[in-house]
Amino acid sequence: MKSLETLGADGSHWLSEYKDVHMNVFGTPLRVLDHGLGSHVWDVDGNEYLDFLGGIAVNSLGYAHPKWVAAITEQAGKIAHISNYFASEPQIRLAEMLIDKAGAPEGSHVYFGNSGAEGNEAAIKLAKLYGRTMPGALPKIGGKQARIVALTHGFHGRTLGALSATWKPDIRTPFEPLVPNIEFATSGDLRSMEDIFSSTGKGRYGKGPVAAVIMELIQGEAGVKAMDPEYVKGVRALCDAHGALLIFDEVQTGIGRTGEWFAFQRKDLSGGVVPDAVTFAKGVAGGFPMGGLIAFGASLSALFTPGSHGSTFAGNPLAAAAGVATLTAIQNEHLMENAEDRGRQLRDGLEHCGNPLFAGARGRGLLDAVQLSHPCAHAAANWALEHGLIVNAVAPDALRFAPPLVVTAEDVDACVAVLTKMPTDLKND
Repeated sequence: MKSLETLGADGSHWLSEYKDVHMNVFGTPLRVLDHGLGSHVWDVDGNEYLDFLGGIAVNSLGYAHPKWVAAITEQAGKIAHISNYFASEPQIRLAEMLIDKAGAPEGSHVYFGNSGAEGNEAAIKLAKLYGRTMPGALPKIGGKQARIVALTHGFHGRTLGALSATWKPDIRTPFEPLVPNIEFATSGDLRSMEDIFSSTGKGRYGKGPVAAVIMELIQGEAGVKAMDPEYVKGVRALCDAHGALLIFDEVQTGIGRTGEWFAFQRKDLSGGVVPDAVTFAKGVAGGFPMGGLIAFGASLSALFTPGSHGSTFAGNPLAAAAGVATLTAIQNEHLMENAEDRGRQLRDGLEHCGNPLFAGARGRGLLDAVQLSHPCAHAAANWALEHGLIVNAVAPDALRFAPPLVVTAEDVDACVAVLTKMPTDLKND
């Protein structure tokens, strides 16, 4: 890694052209990246960076992993896309692998989409179908619309359905009204959840039944904040008592990122709770766009029928082959164990590096954050980038780390070494 003074000529040229042709939904890109290897990437000017963001928890195998490259190259040479009137071997194999890794019961099924938002859209639609089967809900005459409950500070995507379950007012408000009958319980407050369930009832002011609760076990966009397992157990009990589904959004936490295939398999996150459905995306195909939903059990899976949902590109052979290669490498190369070890090394390093800017570290596996002593995360992320390290300002006072699962002990030491030198007087612009 080397210190950067200014963007080179190639980077400046491409960023100028980017502004001319791309809608300004992401702001100006920080750099124009060209290629990568392992946990390292290089920009078009030849500058090297240690990537501790991994495409925001997407690049499970890092860059140019030979097994991943070989798998998609072979599949591209055979057949890259087919319509959903047909199936492919990689698509079937990947679905089988995901059901197995999730420990889902017999009769469970997978729906493939192209992103985490699409996975959560599918979950919301499935919950709506389920809600119509509940006593007191439509289509019974005089029935009421079943409701879906999400949590404050949760993030489930930016499409209209997923956005309706996403808390952040700044990104919700411009697109309101959103999907109705989605309510928010205060994150971590079981009484708030109880109040929503108890508002179900007959009469003029009673609301429809709660069809589902959707939640993250680690709220990534809130600053990598884990749920109390006792709270999760309480939510499960409420769902069971009222016949509601419990859906875990594992878009960011799944596919080995927290040291298990799915975060709910960690008792220090879930308390041993098993969900009724799980959404996934990000790391599942190692950088190829893919997401989806696992419905646990035959009866829930059967609510989707031909024509009730779909996507042209979802589950195409190239994406599925990338997913099979990714899951196979994670297992064969013991990358979940590496995630656990390297995550502990990173948090310990940040806790004991001696920089007073860092007020503490948190996370599980390789989904982590460092708490800053004052709000300067954007300035801190920019400083790190200028010194060859990619991290993310996930909150005004927190930096997020989600490096590839192949990250080495030497990479972690290098990351901590850069951060140790970070000035303590940084301020956000």
